[in-house]
Amino acid sequence: MIRPSLAEADLSGRRIFLRADLNVPIESGRVADDTRIRAVIPTMTTILGRGAALVVASHLGRPDGRVVPGMSLAPVAERLSELLGRRVVMAPDCVGKRVESIVSAMKPGDVVLLENLRFHPGEEAGDPGFAGELAALADVYVNDAFGTCHRAHASMTGVPSVLGGGYAGLLVMKELDFFGRATGSPGRPYTLLLGGAKVSDKVPVIENLIDKVDSILVGGGMAFTFLAAAGMDVGRSLLEKEMVGTAAMLAAKARDAGVDLVLPVDVVVAPSPDDGASAVTVPSDAIPPDQAGYDIGPLTLAAFSSAIARSRTVVWNGPMGLFEKAPFDAGTRGMAAALAAATRLGAVTIVGGGDSARAVSEAGFENDVSFVSTGGGVALKLLQGKELVALKALGRG
Repeated sequence: MIRPSLAEADLSGRRIFLRADLNVPIESGRVADDTRIRAVIPTMTTILGRGAALVVASHLGRPDGRVVPGMSLAPVAERLSELLGRRVVMAPDCVGKRVESIVSAMKPGDVVLLENLRFHPGEEAGDPGFAGELAALADVYVNDAFGTCHRAHASMTGVPSVLGGGYAGLLVMKELDFFGRATGSPGRPYTLLLGGAKVSDKVPVIENLIDKVDSILVGGGMAFTFLAAAGMDVGRSLLEKEMVGTAAMLAAKARDAGVDLVLPVDVVVAPSPDDGASAVTVPSDAIPPDQAGYDIGPLTLAAFSSAIARSRTVVWNGPMGLFEKAPFDAGTRGMAAALAAATRLGAVTIVGGGDSARAVSEAGFENDVSFVSTGGGVALKLLQGKELVALKALGRG
C-alpha cells in the first residue's frame, strides 16, 4: 500500500486535524508515563514548523460514551505544553459551538487539544454525523495514532472520508516501515518469539510468516497448548483444549517448511500464581498434576537466547510468563536482555507492543532494541498480513 506521508502535504496556513494516541496513564491528575506523548512529538513539530495550526484529537481510557472527569485529557495538555515548549489550549469538548469558536480563532503555530473523543458514543460507533462535526474543525487530516489504526472509529475513518483522504504521521510511517521489513524481506536468520496466553491470537501470525522465518520460539501460556499437542501432561497450566489440534497442525507445518519450532524444555511451576514462594523448575514433560506453569525455565531461556543471538531479525510478541509477578518474570526479562544483546550484534529487533513493550520497558531495555511498537493489537494485525482500516481510509492506498 502506498502511504501518503507528511512530505506530500500542503500544510502552510492550514488547520490540521491530527489524530494521535495520547491514551496514557493518569495518576493523581498527572501523566504517569508520557511515552506515547513523546512518540508523536516529531509529527507535531513537523506540522507546526511548516506554518500550520494544530488541532489534536485522542481518546483516553474507556468512558463508554459518557463524560468521566477522571478520563479528561487536561493532564495530557499540560504535559504536551511542556514537551512542545508552547501553550496547548485545552478545549472543553471535542465538538460543539465553544470548540468551533476556539478553533476558528487559531493562527499558525497554535495548538488545541480536543477533549476525550470517547466521551461521545459517536466515536466508537463510527457515526458519520460525529465525524462530520470533527472534520469541520480542520482542512487536512493526519493520522499518527498507530495503536487504533485497526478500528473504524469516527476519528480514524470518518474524518478522512469527509476531508477527502489524509496523510500518515511520522510515527505511523516508522511503525509501518519496521513491520514492513518483518513481513517483507527480513534479514535471515529470522526468529519469531511468541508468548502470551492464547494460541488462537497467534495462529494467523504463524501462518503468514511460516515461509519467511527460520525459527519460532514459543513461550507463555500458549506454550502449554503446544506441549499438550506433543502428548505431554501440562497439569493445571493454561490450556486451550479446542486449539490442541491446531497447535499440532502448526507444528507439522513448521516441520514441512524446515522451520525450527522450539518449545520450552523446562518450566517454572507453582500451586497458584500467588504462591511464588513454592515455585520450582521442572522438565516440561514432568509438570505435577496439581501445579501450573507460570514461566519458562532457565534451560529454555538459554536455548531461546542462543537462537536469538544467531538471528539477523527478531520479532517478539507476548511475554514468556506471568511477568507481572516475581519469580515468574525471569523468562520475560531474560528475553528482553537477549534482544538487547542481539541488537548490539547488528540484528534488527522489533518488539510488538502491548505486554512485550511493557516488559522491555520495565527491564530497562526499551532503548536497546531496534524498535518498540506503540500498538500491540495493531502489531498483531500487521504480522498477520492484515490491512489496517484506518490507513485504507487515507484514500490513496
